[in-house]
Amino acid sequence: MGKQMSAPAVPGSFLPDLGSTRSLVGAWAQLSVVQYFAAEAAVIEAWAAPAPYDRRTGFISDLGAINCAIYDGRDVCSPLHLLMNASFVVQGLGLLLGALLLGSAMLCIAARPGVRIQQGAAYRRSWSGAVGVRVLTGAAGTGTVIVGLVPEDLGSPWHFAGALMYFIGSALALLLLGFLWLPHTGLSWFLIACGTVCLAALTVGAVTRMDLPEPGTLERLMAYPLTVGFSVAGLLIASRVRRVRRAAARAADRTPAWDGKERM
Repeated sequence: MGKQMSAPAVPGSFLPDLGSTRSLVGAWAQLSVVQYFAAEAAVIEAWAAPAPYDRRTGFISDLGAINCAIYDGRDVCSPLHLLMNASFVVQGLGLLLGALLLGSAMLCIAARPGVRIQQGAAYRRSWSGAVGVRVLTGAAGTGTVIVGLVPEDLGSPWHFAGALMYFIGSALALLLLGFLWLPHTGLSWFLIACGTVCLAALTVGAVTRMDLPEPGTLERLMAYPLTVGFSVAGLLIASRVRRVRRAAARAADRTPAWDGKERM
């Protein structure tokens, strides 16, 4: 897959526009998913059930439950449920914006500055993989928005469906992106590891139906690697896009201003 990428300009090659505002906004949108950790910590601090909230045994969705009540045998009371649900929605919108704004050509080369893409069969395979990453990321973002808009205690199957969309879509997107980025950054292995951990935990959860001594730990093994993986990918893209934009700004500063007079 790395053979179709090369620095020298050759016939039939093109250089993705990495310095566009669209790319920068898309990268920061994807990086914004990291806000989830701050929101979760704040909501846990405000927990008002008789027993303190424990990340090892408490489900993430309990933090977004609207009512204080017994839910599936758990005593749930989350006064800051609006903050938690808003965080889910913001996280989902960040993923959706990243999927829409980060171009397939840029994803093919992990936003490496100065890399030209030679069009051909190898590039078409990479481009298909990048499109797959964007579709899966968009599905994951949509699922997270659904989770935030339909809390668990509303009794709607859409909450569970949204969670599955997020877990499965995100894990597959990170795995695909990791393999796509193997020729371009060592962080590709980290993304592959994040997706693998999530899928492994998701499989254990499906087999056991989350009937474990520490279901909260298992659920966080599904969720945390995804948030970290997407934020790391967004940070890498943002840093490379900013590097290109700074280089373009320096080049513009060095260019003499045209004085309007034609020189003989």
